[in-house]
This record gives sequence, structure tokens and C-alpha cells, in this order.
Amino acid sequence: MDRKRKAYAPFSQTSEAGVAQTPVEGYIDVNQTIYPIVNTGVVNEKGTWVGVKASDDDFFGITKHVAVPNTGETLSPDTGDLNFIDMTGFRDLFIAVKPTRGGSVTFTAVMGPNTNRFANLQPVNPGASLIGNMPQSVPADFEVLFTSTNSMTADVWNIFIIGDTLRNQKNMQFKIVNGSGGESTIEVAFMRMI
Repeated sequence: MDRKRKAYAPFSQTSEAGVAQTPVEGYIDVNQTIYPIVNTGVVNEKGTWVGVKASDDDFFGITKHVAVPNTGETLSPDTGDLNFIDMTGFRDLFIAVKPTRGGSVTFTAVMGPNTNRFANLQPVNPGASLIGNMPQSVPADFEVLFTSTNSMTADVWNIFIIGDTLRNQKNMQFKIVNGSGGESTIEVAFMRMI
């Protein structure tokens, strides 16, 4: 957007040359042009293009675990083409659960499949609980990063948010244990937030 404005001229060209003179017009026209800027990323110190992360718009990794027996466990996501969650650059995670039988379901954050690398390391210990040091921990202690048992309502999406605990995990799944007292088909979906 182009715009003209007046700016005060502290001295004229003749006063700059050493001749004392007050300009007749103490203000001059200044043209200003304002351009919008869109930041889509940066080139980091390694010379690699790094895009700006954005929160997911929709749930992804929707997996339907059919006929999970009482006390049975399964891993999610596991859609065939997507079998882990990459939280690199993300802070929070929504988990949506839709069981066919009401009752308790336990979630534990675990390492993803050993077919996926964690940065440049492979193989990883698949299905092992993610261990780390939480801000409220005694500094030297490592503990399970996330495990929770929650009561679910049948045939609707029960949505939960995990804030900050699992940020930047590169190869993660959730071990899901059916504690509803009977067989249940459990659908699970995920959404990452920055």
C-alpha cells in the first residue's frame, strides 16, 4: 500500500553546506510503501530449509481396533501406511477415542515400531514405555512420560488433550488396554498442536 506523509526536515541542503539558513518549508514529502510479509520458514545454521509448523486441522491416524478383548491391548496409530506419530515441532496432542463399550481404557505412550528411526538411530525398542524427566520430577529421576486410565462413553468420540508432556517425540505410538469388562471395538485418532 503506497502512502505519502510529511516528515520534519531538520536542515536544508544549504545549512548542511555550512550556510546558516532556516528552510521556508520545514517539512518534506516522504513516500512510504508497506509490503506484507509471510514467514514460511528459515534456512537454519546447517543450511537446511525449515518450514514453520502449523497445528493439524483434522484428526489423523484414525485406526479401528476391532474386537479388543477385556484386558487386551493394541497399538495405535496403525493404519497400515501410518504406524507412528512424529511430534517434532509440536507441543500438545489431542487423542480421540470411540469405543463400542463404555468403561475404562488405559493409554501409555510407547516407542513406535523398530522399522522407523528415531533421528539417526535404528532399531529402537518398540512398544517400550517412553521414559523421561518431567518438570515436576526430582532432577535425577526418569519416569514413564505418559500413562492414564480414563472412563469412556460408548459410541461417541471421547476427546482428551495431553499438554507438553510428549513434545518432540519422533517415533511414538500409544498402547491401549481395554478395561471395559468385555469385548470392545475401539477407534482412535490424533491431532497435534503447536
